Amino acid sequence: MGAPADLLVRPATPGDAPAVAACVEAAYRHYVERNGKYPAPMLDDYALVIGTHDVTVAECDGEIGGVLVVREAEEGFLLDNIAVHPDCQGAGVGRRLLELSEDKARAAGYDSIYLYTQEIMVENQELYARIGYVEYARRHEIGLDRIYMRKQLAPAS
Repeated sequence: MGAPADLLVRPATPGDAPAVAACVEAAYRHYVERNGKYPAPMLDDYALVIGTHDVTVAECDGEIGGVLVVREAEEGFLLDNIAVHPDCQGAGVGRRLLELSEDKARAAGYDSIYLYTQEIMVENQELYARIGYVEYARRHEIGLDRIYMRKQLAPAS
């Protein structure tokens, strides 16, 4: 992989589950070393996730280098997971998937989108704050300290 010459963004298919899981594992593995715990996305069964949620993949040079999972949840439209393989980071894959998550929220009738990240993932919190997400809650769930953030969405242009 590497900086994609052509980025193909498409809905995930059941056959993508192993590659989606590998992408998520590569994107999150450094957090295991940081806190000794597996982030929740690393524990998901992606065959099940693809079958029950809105999952999009980004192909970088023919390989899955990015994953987006969104869904409607109790608190609104949830950006449940975004993962970019380290080999594709810095190439606009994450930005494209974040924009797509906002488009999907608007299309579903929402004026905001929310997410949560672990307290130890400070670089993620900084990135989300830079693009308009605002912290609104801190919760201890499934043994993890999570920060909830929400972004108000501008109307579609």
